[in-house]
Amino acid sequence: MRTVLTIAGSDPCGGAGVQSDIKTFEAFGLRGLSAVTALTAQNRMGVQASLNVPARFLTRQIEVLLEEFSVDAVKIGMLGSYANLRAVAAVIRERRLPNVVLDPVLRSTGGFPLIDKRGALRITELFHCATVATPNIAEAEAISGMDVDSLEEMEDAARRISSLGTPFVLVKGGHLKGRPVDVLYDGKRVHRFKGTRLRGPKERFHGTGCMLSAAIACALARGLPPIKAVGEAKAYVERTLAKRK
Repeated sequence: MRTVLTIAGSDPCGGAGVQSDIKTFEAFGLRGLSAVTALTAQNRMGVQASLNVPARFLTRQIEVLLEEFSVDAVKIGMLGSYANLRAVAAVIRERRLPNVVLDPVLRSTGGFPLIDKRGALRITELFHCATVATPNIAEAEAISGMDVDSLEEMEDAARRISSLGTPFVLVKGGHLKGRPVDVLYDGKRVHRFKGTRLRGPKERFHGTGCMLSAAIACALARGLPPIKAVGEAKAYVERTLAKRK
């Protein structure tokens, strides 16, 4: 059975983090494994507090899983600390884990920091470990060092981020005005994925970024190339959100 590992924080309300990722893995018919980087106190309205897992224990969680399971893809979300970032990078390099999808989360939608200051400054150290990175607009600005206010600037940011070592960079455009468009840079060309603007209360969209990156990891684990994996993942997210109320 194909297997996907999520390395991310815990969301006690189940809408994001490892809980959401496991739901996505199961929806794709895959075995889901998880290594928890941080505990959070949150509901669908926002994160109130967090407690990071020690890096040594995070490494132990992953190593124990790898003793039994062969992993076909990895999704990385909230890391909590620079120490955890370094630990995850070391395991990926040493074990040569395939199909790594990095969601470089820096803050929650409400502004709560999901990684410490040093980790936020050094998040780029993980990009050479990733197959696909999925920053949103704010994350793309922080990582690329440029303002992103248009599709053209999204494309430029994706190119800059790709130079950090990630073959595929998906910049998510949902926070821009107008019809949502995500741009994927594959090292040579830019591919645009047009979406549908859905309306509703904020809690309806809680964990959307986690869901997308987890779905991309699932599609990669099933053997799809990255461009098709992104397309399948976006379709899955839109179908899922359309059912939410």
